Amino acid sequence: MPDQAPAMKSPRELTGRTVFICLVGFFGVVFAANLVMLRAATSTFGGLETESAYKAGLAFKHELTAIRAQDNLKWQVSAHVGRNAAGEAAVAIDVRDRRGAPVPDIGVKAQLLHPLMSRYDQPVTLDSAQPGRFVGQTPLAAGQWTLVIDVMRDDERVFRSRSRVVLK
Repeated sequence: MPDQAPAMKSPRELTGRTVFICLVGFFGVVFAANLVMLRAATSTFGGLETESAYKAGLAFKHELTAIRAQDNLKWQVSAHVGRNAAGEAAVAIDVRDRRGAPVPDIGVKAQLLHPLMSRYDQPVTLDSAQPGRFVGQTPLAAGQWTLVIDVMRDDERVFRSRSRVVLK
């Protein structure tokens, strides 16, 4: 009996159709992955902190002068952010001079900035409750926010404070 070699399976033939399907499949996967990454990149934090870095650089010297002038005032500005009975964010700001007396003839502007998405930023309309004390409220979701306080005198900013607050 002659030795019989085991039957070998013939290799599958590589046709143009198979190559085309593999090529379209490969680029389809790459395209789909790019779409997912593009969607993730455009729907999350854009990384933009300033509109124009060039203009911010030019304004740096002016900001440095304003910071030194603010430090010389030695004002004590305190803020409290919490929830009121209606569930809105309630903001109370006290502005005192170096002796602890209320600062007269000022206006205060406040904003609650979302740390990642500027479209969620909320201005807070403040009313003077008594000399040196300003209160306001705004609807706001729970989370971390940046409270920006600008104290104005004669339409000029004389004090700025930025602080992180957590609203529950």
